[in-house]
Amino acid sequence: MVNRGAHHSRTIFSSATARIFPRKPSPFTITLQIFFLFAFSILLFLFYTRNSFEYEQKHPYFSRESLLNQVDVHSTVEMSEEQLWYAPFSHGVHPCIEPTAKYKGSDRYMTVRSNGGLNQMRTGISDMVAVAHIMNATLVIPQLDKRSFWHDSSTFSDIFDELHFIQTLRGDVQIVKELPQELEALPRARKHFVSWSGVSYYEELTQLWKDYQVVHVAKSDSRLANNGLPLDIQRLRCRALYHALRFAPPIESLGKKLVERLRARGGRYIALHLRYEKDMLAYTGCTYGLSDAESEELRIMRENTKHWKVKNINSTEQRVGGFCPLTPKEVGIFLKALGYPPSTPIYIAAGEIYGGNAHLLELTSRFPNVVFKETLATHEELRAFANHASQTAALDYIISIESDVFVPSYSGNMARAVEGHRRFLGHRKTISPDRKGLVEVFDMVESGQLERSMLSYLVQQMHEDRQGAPRKRRGPIQGIKGRGRFRTEENFYENPYPECICTSKRHFQ
Repeated sequence: MVNRGAHHSRTIFSSATARIFPRKPSPFTITLQIFFLFAFSILLFLFYTRNSFEYEQKHPYFSRESLLNQVDVHSTVEMSEEQLWYAPFSHGVHPCIEPTAKYKGSDRYMTVRSNGGLNQMRTGISDMVAVAHIMNATLVIPQLDKRSFWHDSSTFSDIFDELHFIQTLRGDVQIVKELPQELEALPRARKHFVSWSGVSYYEELTQLWKDYQVVHVAKSDSRLANNGLPLDIQRLRCRALYHALRFAPPIESLGKKLVERLRARGGRYIALHLRYEKDMLAYTGCTYGLSDAESEELRIMRENTKHWKVKNINSTEQRVGGFCPLTPKEVGIFLKALGYPPSTPIYIAAGEIYGGNAHLLELTSRFPNVVFKETLATHEELRAFANHASQTAALDYIISIESDVFVPSYSGNMARAVEGHRRFLGHRKTISPDRKGLVEVFDMVESGQLERSMLSYLVQQMHEDRQGAPRKRRGPIQGIKGRGRFRTEENFYENPYPECICTSKRHFQ
């Protein structure tokens, strides 16, 4: 006879157990759940980057009206450690620069004379690697600029690891140290490549190989378009810049030592590219906060520098338009308003500050823990780099790349190169000052139109979406036609997303 009570009890127990311990899901169900989780993370990332991109497009700077409307006197301005130091949201992004096309090899050669400072030459050389690939040419190790403002006599191997450069790119382009001796006396096609050119332009130039075995390139900077190039060419530019153009061992070694010494001082640090050097102020015509004698000195320098085309510059219009580097005083106010404490270690990645301590004091009075490479390294360590501006700039570059936060006071070649490299390495925190908006706020405080107590809140709101989060490159300014529009685009090396930065879960490539 069946014990119905016992059977009923087992039924209830089984039912309850099923509710508490559900059946093991099937492989299909597990796969489906993983897919939905992955899809959700991608959608979340795209939503975030779209909002960040749209915000920067619609709000390049804050107007006086929007500033006053934003003010909430009850808002708190205390920033957490995470907000001050940690990188912006960049879940799921990683470098992706694997080759997608094979190089054929060639007995035609391309010689290059690089122009500009360190970072202008670095990006130019990376462009020339891609151009040599497009034109199926063997690239001769480029000659570096020895005639620029710094008059640096450094050769390629003084600054870069030449053997590493050649070996890293051997699957993309053949590179030799020197032109073969039998070709030295042959006539060369001397070309000034058109700026921001596409692949079709260089494919047409392959006609030169019918008459010449060697093409000489007079300038290397900005010779490739920022956009509209094949994926494999864009990724080759990234491989050249971020992997192949490694600094020479003595520079790499000292750079890492200086980073370690900075860390030992206080752990986290800000690298500040304080572009307040004499040449920059003279070139931009920015004299705010300078004496009449200093302003005149800069004017004379600009007048006497032949390749600077614009001579008469209205300093006030430049500053109000956001075209001037922030002064040491403005940088100090800016960092304080963001919430960084006075004890914050700040490394100055720059050359000689114009006016020396007289102007620098306006920063160090707010942030006394300011250091230079000269205070981190010994005289013996720096002796080998004396009178070689590009080599000391390479030290600044390494320390800036490795910093917890990078802040450029002006958007020059180094600022763009460092920001792009930090994006490539995982969107490390880079705060890009809204110079136009900041000048407006500072002037309002100075004139009494804005309470000083509201400054922190406004500055933090202005820069909430200017901290290096993933986003697509900005295109040209609307309304500008012809080749001039290329100049207004965001530089490829400033933001190599999406070609060299992927959002999938694939391993590092």
